[in-house]
Amino acid sequence: MITAIAFSLSVPFHWTATPSSLPPKPFHFPTYKPSHPFPPVHATQHTEPKLSVATTTDPSAEDYADEEDKALLFLLRQRKTDEAWLRYSQSTLLPSPTCLSRLVCQLSYQNTRQALTRAQSIIQRLRDECQLHRLDSNSLGLLAVAAAKAGHTLYATSIIKSMLRSGYLPHVKAWSAVVSRLAASGDDGPTEALRLFNSVTRRVRRLADPSLAANAKPDTAAFNAVLNACANIGDIVKYVQLFEEMPEFGVKPDVITYNVMIKLCARANRKDLLVLVLERILDQGIQPCISTFHSLVAAYVGFNDLDAAEKMVQAMREGRRDICRILRSSYEDQSTQTGADEVFVKLLPISVTQDITHEPPVLPKTYSPDSRIYTTLMKGYMKDGRVSDVVRMLEAMRRQSDSASHPDHVTYTTVVSALVKVGSMERARQVLAEMARIGVYANLITYNILLKGYCQQLQIEKAKELLRDMADDTGIEPDVVSYNILIDGCILVDDSAGALAYFNEMRTRGIAPSKISYTTLMKAFALSGQPKLANKVFDEMLKDQRVKVDSVAWNMLVEGYCRLGLIEEAKNIIQRMRENGFYPDVGTYGSLANGIALARKPGEALLLWNEIKDRCSKKEGGISSNSPSLKPDEGLLDTLADICVRAAFFKKALEIVACMEENGISPNKTKYTKIYVEMHSRMFTSKHASQARQDRRRDRKRAAEAFKFWLGLPNEYYGSEWRLEPVDGDDTYGDSA
Repeated sequence: MITAIAFSLSVPFHWTATPSSLPPKPFHFPTYKPSHPFPPVHATQHTEPKLSVATTTDPSAEDYADEEDKALLFLLRQRKTDEAWLRYSQSTLLPSPTCLSRLVCQLSYQNTRQALTRAQSIIQRLRDECQLHRLDSNSLGLLAVAAAKAGHTLYATSIIKSMLRSGYLPHVKAWSAVVSRLAASGDDGPTEALRLFNSVTRRVRRLADPSLAANAKPDTAAFNAVLNACANIGDIVKYVQLFEEMPEFGVKPDVITYNVMIKLCARANRKDLLVLVLERILDQGIQPCISTFHSLVAAYVGFNDLDAAEKMVQAMREGRRDICRILRSSYEDQSTQTGADEVFVKLLPISVTQDITHEPPVLPKTYSPDSRIYTTLMKGYMKDGRVSDVVRMLEAMRRQSDSASHPDHVTYTTVVSALVKVGSMERARQVLAEMARIGVYANLITYNILLKGYCQQLQIEKAKELLRDMADDTGIEPDVVSYNILIDGCILVDDSAGALAYFNEMRTRGIAPSKISYTTLMKAFALSGQPKLANKVFDEMLKDQRVKVDSVAWNMLVEGYCRLGLIEEAKNIIQRMRENGFYPDVGTYGSLANGIALARKPGEALLLWNEIKDRCSKKEGGISSNSPSLKPDEGLLDTLADICVRAAFFKKALEIVACMEENGISPNKTKYTKIYVEMHSRMFTSKHASQARQDRRRDRKRAAEAFKFWLGLPNEYYGSEWRLEPVDGDDTYGDSA
């Protein structure tokens, strides 16, 4: 292990960031009231505000500004966006609202990283000069779309929210694109997508004249995006509510809507309803798309029902149209959850309640499985550990006459992943070489899977070699996932210096660290006994607006101090957690319990157990504090019980083991018996203790006897001649030991 002194000397701790890696600041409008509270959006409208930037009365200055605007507008009309940007950046005068809006629009249309950075710099300048109102809603909406496509979802969301706060209704194409990105993002992205959707529809409903919101009103794509958010978090009730709101806005569900419904049924653990969704699509006269069948195969694979998935794929290979009948054949083996039928009957009003003996509908045409469907089935084989079937299917796909069924880079990546999973790195590299030979080029995901395989097998040097080959031979640059894998690999070989080096290299290259990057680096310092450096990483994470600090980061910080037995410092971190709206979870308490055991402070264990006990009792309405209920795990309770048994806190130990049994955890009686026999078998055996001392120890003795009874050791509740070992003159052991 690298010591803190050696580490600080060999690898200086520093942070580097390029302008492109810095997060865009949250978008905010100044306090400004438009002439109409909800102005409509028009594609070619550029409103000239009454507020003038220049207050000079010099005619020559005004003429110069007019000439600059004319020259800039001429370049924009000629679609010479780069030249227009150059002219704008070289001028000290702020162009007219028309030029500014059009420039932002055209930069957004370019959909490049450089163009987006330029558009954001215009926003920053206008914000600094309190002139953001000079941009029209079209330009802001297009910028939001461009930011969402580039992965700057937080920035795109802030634009839409600021427009709503300022009285603008963004175009549906703009705000629905942001909702779609939020729905597919992690953390609380889907929940934020629901909030944004509700904010827009609430403002649309408030308008007395519906024509004012014609361009902002949600369409089918917008509903599909928010329904996908519901499916991703498994919120069936909200999905039904939004599904029933579609007619209010003149929107009808399409095939994508029902594809999302298949995902919802899978998240709700309703395998029995999957085929009913397909039947509903056919009953509504909607033609399924190939994605419909991919969603079904993916759902069955998710349920680990490979038999149904195989039957479906084989039926598609044979050109059969009675897939509904084939899927129904497995009805008898599928369990149902009738409690949710009242909800699903609103989505599938006929199918859920009808007699399943009626003739199922047939497909309007045949559908051949494509490489995506085959690859999904291969992922099921991989999940089930059937590597040979993965390789066999790859060979079968190569022999297909239909080019759409030939293996692509996703298929080969799945094979590589299956081989890496079983530790066959050489075969995985052979597949990579074969991809290059037949012209199916590997992408970054393929290389990241190989990197992870080498790191998991502690072959860090081969991982570094692969990283160099990736850049030199294919020109593929590593991303944040690549560096996260390498940082984690360094941790596995106890190389915190290497982890920091890769983190700094990533930032130097302009790659923004993710939440995983920060927490993984914190883990490196926590495991190497350097909690202060972990704290420094945490402080940097708090400053980074691109990432959201979660309980994992807080727990890693607590872990760093607890590994050294620094209980007070860990408790201070937990207090900061509470002040920032985070409650300790099982992981937090587990680290603290381990730290208490290391520091040998059993009194702290009693305080910790009392807090855990109170939060456990919330499930039964035991307390009324704001902290959420807690379900402890085996590791936490076993550690606390171990501390209490060693410290002879038998009453608390009995409470803890009772909690373990209530939660379906089997206490390790063998371990506790060994501890008791080795440490406490001669308790209360002295014949010379004063009566006062014996009285004080009466409760502890009673608890000890109860604990021995639970362990099955001889105790005062039943007679026995059992002796741990002969003790001369010990005639009181049988009564009190």
